[in-house]
Amino acid sequence: MEDIKLTKLAKCAGCGAKVGAGVLAKLLDGIKVHSDPNLLVGFDKSDDASVYKVTDDLALVQTVDFFPPIDDDPYTFGQIAATNALSDVYAMGGEPKLALNIMAVPDSLPKEAVHALLRGGYDKVYEAGAIITGGHSILDDEPKYGLAVTGFVHPDRLLTNSGAKAGDVLFLAKPLGIGILTTAAKAELLEPEERARITALMTTLNKGARDVMVKYRVHACTDVTGFSLMGHGLEMAQGSDTELHIDTAQVDFLPRAVNFADMGILPAGMYRNRNFAEGFVDAGEVPLAVQDALYDPQTSGGLLIAVHPDDAEAMYAELKDAVPSAQRIGTVEPYRGGKRIFLKLSLIPISEPTRLRRISYA
Repeated sequence: MEDIKLTKLAKCAGCGAKVGAGVLAKLLDGIKVHSDPNLLVGFDKSDDASVYKVTDDLALVQTVDFFPPIDDDPYTFGQIAATNALSDVYAMGGEPKLALNIMAVPDSLPKEAVHALLRGGYDKVYEAGAIITGGHSILDDEPKYGLAVTGFVHPDRLLTNSGAKAGDVLFLAKPLGIGILTTAAKAELLEPEERARITALMTTLNKGARDVMVKYRVHACTDVTGFSLMGHGLEMAQGSDTELHIDTAQVDFLPRAVNFADMGILPAGMYRNRNFAEGFVDAGEVPLAVQDALYDPQTSGGLLIAVHPDDAEAMYAELKDAVPSAQRIGTVEPYRGGKRIFLKLSLIPISEPTRLRRISYA
């Protein structure tokens, strides 16, 4: 088990392996969408999961997510992949209930490693209060793991990424920089404590953030994963027909993430995200390295939440006690045409480890 290096078996890591948003849109273009009055959210909405109304009091939230290893340890990889898959249900305001394993493994991978991978997934699903009821596995030279997850939500309390309203306040529930730091880890540039920090972050469920936000007048939510804060933020702005104004000085970046970005240590997914979203972003005078970190693909990232301004302070106070990094990062404004996201100048020098100094990851 100690000799296994799962990341060496994969070309990409975690959500950095996602097909770019622009490419995905082209692949889906022209596919006929059938109508159903009970289908509240389908794949044509660019949302985190599909939602189907069963009764006046119950809707099913369904999602699937899997990817190649982002950690060499099988158990940890299983935990991260499961945490990431469960997140889409939380982003819709739902509660995960059932999950199915999706797994591809090389024939040469020891059964102890496969068992550890599955156990990591099981442990996170059970932590979420859901159960794994089966799944499907195939042989593949490149290992992959994830889940198909079904959750429940009240149809009237469903959250989407397209409901943001002008005046809303934007919150982010985890720091950015996972893609950059995992790229640095592949180059063996991270210290053990840095590896431990990002592992703890990627295995932290978004349940805490979800349980807080559903108490307030949240108009829109999405989880920030492979398409980055800029990519997922753009989908929110376009779907809501609004603008997002983000103060980069209030965004938490993991220590050394901006430094590595300044050195050019960046995942391939960052370039895909930039190609997709850059034309809709007014970066102002924000340094390039900070911009790169905003386009960084996140694996098991945090929720991006748009809440009514009158509820912002109360939700923020509660959110800070529930999640590793609660950040008030900006506002939603009326769309004036042209750009969709506007960045303010970051006041944080590249040498600074940013506000993450105050955050502890157990």
